[in-house]
Amino acid sequence: MKTLVVTGSSGLIGSEVVSFFSSLGWKIYGIDNNMRADFFGPQGDTRWNQSRLELNPNFKHIELDIRDRRAVLDFIKSVKYDALVHTAAQPSHDLAASRPFDDFDVNAVGTLNLLEAHRLNNPEAPFAHMSTNKVYGDAPNEIKLKELDKRWDYDDPNYKNGIKESFRIDQSKHSLFGASKVAGDIMVQEYGRYFNIPTCCLRGGCLTGPNHSGVELHGFLSYLIKCNLEERVYKIFGYKGKQVRDNIHSYDVVNFIFHFLQNPRCGEVYNIGGGRDNSISILEAFDLISSISGKEMKYEYLDQNRQGDHICYISDLTKMKEHYPGWDYV
Repeated sequence: MKTLVVTGSSGLIGSEVVSFFSSLGWKIYGIDNNMRADFFGPQGDTRWNQSRLELNPNFKHIELDIRDRRAVLDFIKSVKYDALVHTAAQPSHDLAASRPFDDFDVNAVGTLNLLEAHRLNNPEAPFAHMSTNKVYGDAPNEIKLKELDKRWDYDDPNYKNGIKESFRIDQSKHSLFGASKVAGDIMVQEYGRYFNIPTCCLRGGCLTGPNHSGVELHGFLSYLIKCNLEERVYKIFGYKGKQVRDNIHSYDVVNFIFHFLQNPRCGEVYNIGGGRDNSISILEAFDLISSISGKEMKYEYLDQNRQGDHICYISDLTKMKEHYPGWDYV
């Protein structure tokens, strides 16, 4: 039986990792301390997901805060595992500005704690890290755009398929969240290149799925659909509601992680998103959910966009498919 350690195991991607790999017969140690409830309140609470996972005989919950360096070092030393998947994070732009120490300690310091514990105890095992497309800051907004009826789109043939991993990550406004994730992203790459550890950074766009505890500050599609079904007012922050995101299901993310673990590389980065075929604007999402639910979307428009936010972001999946041709959307 193979063994996997996953951080943020009660979250969207972490819980999908648990379900996916346990179905393959892996033993799973899931690290989580429900910090999301502290960040976002009762709506962000993930204990319900933890309770669901604990029904799985292959899963063991580990109550651990990744900011606690000694606890991380001791736990990683205590188990022998075949791979580590790091999904734990503080995920919100807005929250990072009000709690900068917590944001950096989780996203940057927590990642370093895990990397060093991994290097000291199990450096041959692959380490997959959930990064974010926010490492690019607002530099994607410099791409020439065209305004369509209900969305923005690229007006530059170089970005026909979206944004590549070679796009610059500095000299732009990231939000403090984006900056802390840059720090973690670069450290994961460096441990791969400097220490020859098989690592990858998965620069996710909008990740979605049924186990998402979506809130206003994080979880675009999940929260939007929740607002529609509960007939609550959804706030649009700038860009005329035409801002575009490419969405990817949590299962497809974890399926790519599986392919990486089978044939890992050192210090790689991948833009993992839905690509052009799965891109949607807020206004388009309103229309889609209303057509499904039969309920009109209630919304309020605020002219001020979120700082560091993308006007249009679509992931170029070329590199992912070249390196792992066996992976595709299910």
